[in-house]
Amino acid sequence: MFTEEKRLRAIELYRQSKSVTETIRELGYPGRETLYRWLKAQAQPPREKSRFRGINTPEHPRHPPVKVKLAALHRCFELGEDVRLVSNEIGYSRASIYSWRRKYQQEGAVALMNRKDNPRKKLVPCRPSSSEEMGQLKAQIQDMQMEIDILKETLNILKKDPGVDRTTLRNAEKAAIIGALKNKYPLSKLLAALQCARSSYYYQNKRINRPDQYVTQRIYIRAIFEENHLCYGYRRIYLSLKKRGIQLSEKVIRRLMKQEQIQPIPRKRAYHSYRGEITLAVPNVIARNFHADRPNEKWLTDITEFAIPAGKVYLSPIIDCFDGMPVCWRIGTSPNAELVNQMLDDAISTLKEGEHPVVHTNRGCHYRWPGWIERMEQAKLQRSMSKKGCPPDNSACEGFFGRIKNEMFYGVSWINVSIESFIQLLDDYMLWYREKRIKCSLGGRSPLEYRLNFGLCA
Repeated sequence: MFTEEKRLRAIELYRQSKSVTETIRELGYPGRETLYRWLKAQAQPPREKSRFRGINTPEHPRHPPVKVKLAALHRCFELGEDVRLVSNEIGYSRASIYSWRRKYQQEGAVALMNRKDNPRKKLVPCRPSSSEEMGQLKAQIQDMQMEIDILKETLNILKKDPGVDRTTLRNAEKAAIIGALKNKYPLSKLLAALQCARSSYYYQNKRINRPDQYVTQRIYIRAIFEENHLCYGYRRIYLSLKKRGIQLSEKVIRRLMKQEQIQPIPRKRAYHSYRGEITLAVPNVIARNFHADRPNEKWLTDITEFAIPAGKVYLSPIIDCFDGMPVCWRIGTSPNAELVNQMLDDAISTLKEGEHPVVHTNRGCHYRWPGWIERMEQAKLQRSMSKKGCPPDNSACEGFFGRIKNEMFYGVSWINVSIESFIQLLDDYMLWYREKRIKCSLGGRSPLEYRLNFGLCA
């Protein structure tokens, strides 16, 4: 309805006034919708012709040669490049690239040849293909197949991502791939494809076939781990091996444990015994200072719960701050006054004349009943209590409970284990903890060995 001259005049007037309303008022045409459409079309650049249509030039033929197709397949499905980016770069659609791939998977590289060059679709009677050309084609096909096989072995042996850069592989990994394909392809071609020196391959091959130098050490590490409730980490295994005269670095021990799948599984659960302010609380004398210069100077105590299918079991120990030694303990099926009072009686019986340690507890009801207070006063033991709801004030004892559960309780199936059997197992563990379990802070000795070494107990 409007000539090109009118359209251009309207656009020019709009550029001068910057107002659609003034432009329409002055010219008397067009409508707002029409003017907006003209302005939008003027602002957009002319649409280019699709690069994938109508292309048939010597530089970019409609049907590319097989070399271009193989190169595109190599980049997309072996090197892991994005198909869309490769398509934009070479000027052929993604559908074409996927079509080339299907043909290659079904019939090989011959299916990618153009009709005029494909011997299966059109024979050239005037001049048969020379042996040299056939040899080059076979060599290309073999190289492509070798690249595919290398990629497969990278996925199967090394479990790498499909787009991994082979130049970043370690020599040991390259040697493993070459070892899997050396009977199928010449060694020189495999070395060149993986960019691996011949000397490096022979060194790694010799190293792979070399007998394991840590056979004996592996046996010792597993034996130590199994003998100690499956709870020792590499530090305690290092100290245990050192006591047996076996020198291994911690780094080697960590590697061997990883190879042997030896690893404790830590977990954590909590038990709370707070029942309110039954009696007046006493001050926190310990004040998170858990260091002691001699035995029976500072004691810690608490109750922890072990829930198994057969029921619940409770442990009440006395822990000496001097070396973390469990002085004594009681195990029962109820966290009552009898449990803690009997445990305190056992602990008091181990004291020598003149020894009156500070006994630190939380604000649990067990330590605020008359029976506990009476025993503390008769033995002249000083009471100390954590703040309300503050486990860090008794963290040394909480850490002891955490080690027990990580080492002997968590990660173990207690189905069909009776209460009596579990109590016996827990009691055996406590004896082992006091007499045999080594501590890094004690120089690789157990609490009892540490005291005997310094003549602190008979």
